[in-house]
Amino acid sequence: MLAGGFAAALLFGAELLAGVRMLTPVLGFGLGAGVVALCLQRHWRAPRLGYANALTLGRLALAALMLVPLLRPELTEGRTGWAIFALALGTLALDGLDGPLARRAGLAGPWGARFDMEVDAVFALLLSAVVWQSGAAGPWVLLLGGMRYLFVLASYPLPWLAAPLPQRFRRKLVCVIQIGALVVLLAPVVMPPVSVVLALIALALLTWSFAADVLWLARRR
Repeated sequence: MLAGGFAAALLFGAELLAGVRMLTPVLGFGLGAGVVALCLQRHWRAPRLGYANALTLGRLALAALMLVPLLRPELTEGRTGWAIFALALGTLALDGLDGPLARRAGLAGPWGARFDMEVDAVFALLLSAVVWQSGAAGPWVLLLGGMRYLFVLASYPLPWLAAPLPQRFRRKLVCVIQIGALVVLLAPVVMPPVSVVLALIALALLTWSFAADVLWLARRR
């Protein structure tokens, strides 16, 4: 099934990217897969990778395809725009499957959860860049995809930000809203000022969620 999904994604990419430089998403996925392989060698102790992590790796491949409309923003219009929207929506939908698969296989753990989170972060960053290039929102929309990376960067001069956080449903819910809003903003019919309002609402929720975590960490440093 996974092989079939990869084949379908490659066929979709071949049709969508006909006459377009295809090397960038391949290189992007290759770089991401290389980092994953390095982390697996150092931290993965289970005897097999499992379908859940393979599915997460597949989502990384689909996310890498967002590099194409990032380089060719005109593809976000018309029929190709709807194809890109469908690709992003399908990638988001797959995010709900790897967790249950890992639990069913007995492979659920911190490494798989971190892998899933990092793929979500890359996907959100690419989506926000495509949304910006499409004209649906200004460059500030990059904060929707880049806020987590800013948080990580801030943890270097402020090490207390790197302390572990408790599990919160609020964080997961806001993540779904964040990526869901970015996917909706890719729909060709969603244009300013509606797209701007939607992006601002999602950004406000994301800022609130990060602020809550920062305050929690600050009180316990």
